[in-house]
Amino acid sequence: MREFRIDVPESELDDLRDRLARTRWPDAETASGWNQGVPLEYARELCDYWARQYDWRRCEAELTALPQFRTGLDGGGDDTVEVHLLHVRSRHEGALPLLLTHGWPGSIIEFLGVVDALTDPPDPQDAFHLVIPSLPGYGFSGKPTAPGWGVERIATAWAQLMDRLGYDRYAAQGGDWGAMITSALGTGAPENLVGIHLTMPMAAPPPEGEARPLTPAEQEAMASRKAFQKVGTGYSSEQSTRPQTLGYGLADSPSGQCMWIVEKFWDWTDCAGHPENVIPRDRLLDNVMLYWLPGTGASSARLYWESYKRRRMDEVPVPTGVTLFPQELIRLPRHWIERRYTDLRHWSEPAVGGHFAAMEQPDVFVDELRTFFRKLR
Repeated sequence: MREFRIDVPESELDDLRDRLARTRWPDAETASGWNQGVPLEYARELCDYWARQYDWRRCEAELTALPQFRTGLDGGGDDTVEVHLLHVRSRHEGALPLLLTHGWPGSIIEFLGVVDALTDPPDPQDAFHLVIPSLPGYGFSGKPTAPGWGVERIATAWAQLMDRLGYDRYAAQGGDWGAMITSALGTGAPENLVGIHLTMPMAAPPPEGEARPLTPAEQEAMASRKAFQKVGTGYSSEQSTRPQTLGYGLADSPSGQCMWIVEKFWDWTDCAGHPENVIPRDRLLDNVMLYWLPGTGASSARLYWESYKRRRMDEVPVPTGVTLFPQELIRLPRHWIERRYTDLRHWSEPAVGGHFAAMEQPDVFVDELRTFFRKLR
């Protein structure tokens, strides 16, 4: 476990600005709004702001103010990846270690707005020690150089990480890929987990003989899922089949990398039509920078190649809490979830919020974690 400090050379920021200034823009969309993707007018405005006004050093200082480390993990395989993590310990005795795992196209940036509330709450009994790693191939973690780094292997690596930090009893939380990795951790290392909390739990449908009628709300959620699968999964088809080909454009073009990500913040947040309604522009770009600066367009997409079409739905026996936000990508019926998560103890459906819960609704996110884990300490 080695201390780590982010210190991006100014030459890399100059290169970014130069590339943005020389962007070769496509023609404008022929349909209104975001129907064909990020509108050209907004794309140009955002990239102009990125080049002329955005301050990476502000974000870098925010990250540098938190304890950061890198450590080599093999996840039970032959090759090792250097994993970058934030490790923020609470000042309160008895704080519960909590492992927070992001997904794509997120990063550790997702959790910066909840660090203080989770480590130093009004009631010290709700305090957490936070462990926030970047997935292999994401952010300032190293990039796998051989295949095999899928969901289950990352979960094994996370168990290694928590053991290395000296935590033999801890909680875990995740959304998106983080929910799948956290679930795999609950299957593979249940003896170490107090419980897990998920914002996008996945489960297989029940056998035909065990299927229950869906409520009107569940029918609506399943209709939304069907619509998403029809028009919203082009990104996953490409990333799960040809991540390397996609990576050439993302590594070379900051505007391309930016729009590949920002479109999802429009589509997956509860934003009433514009991502900046819920997430500030600087924060959107902070997250993009954790893909651009380390050049992780291809390496982050490879997680889809590894696991997207081989998603396992093993039983998860540990105490589980679920918070299902109304604009989450996939909202499965509760009785589906209960079949897989056999000790489901908490189920909540807030009135607002989407896929990036900690960024969109930090107060709700924090309250949900406190409420669920309070019963398990």
